[in-house]
Amino acid sequence: MRALLALLMLALAGCATVPARPVPNIYVMRHLNTVEGVPNAQLTAEGLRNADKVADWLAKDPPTVVLVSDTDRARATAAPTIARFKPAVLTYDPKDTPALVAQVLASTGTVLVVGHSNTVPDIVAGLGGTRPAPLVHADFGDIWHISGPQRTTVRSKLP
Repeated sequence: MRALLALLMLALAGCATVPARPVPNIYVMRHLNTVEGVPNAQLTAEGLRNADKVADWLAKDPPTVVLVSDTDRARATAAPTIARFKPAVLTYDPKDTPALVAQVLASTGTVLVVGHSNTVPDIVAGLGGTRPAPLVHADFGDIWHISGPQRTTVRSKLP
């Protein structure tokens, strides 16, 4: 009887579940306004103003981690948010979406990813969100919020 009880206890112990790791709260956006057709373009004056708006927009849910590519426009987009909230800042390779997704999902808290027109749809989809349509040059100021275990995706526009 003792052996059966011990076996039963071992079997039940194997059924214990480990709590799921909290899913980060994720914001994905494309860098802000640039001049079309200029390689590694800087943000325009409008883009710099909008970068300040991003920090204001995120004030209710400030990021603990910001991931940016090594382009000037991505860094300038995130600069006011980084200055204001002092998150950890990581640089990612925009050509390696699977590695970026792994970095984001390994994070805790709130994460901001600043991408590019040709990477945002893959990033959002890779993070379990609803894939947006391909972006065109004029698509500045859209932010995709991916949240919860169901990976609910909400697209917002900066005011």
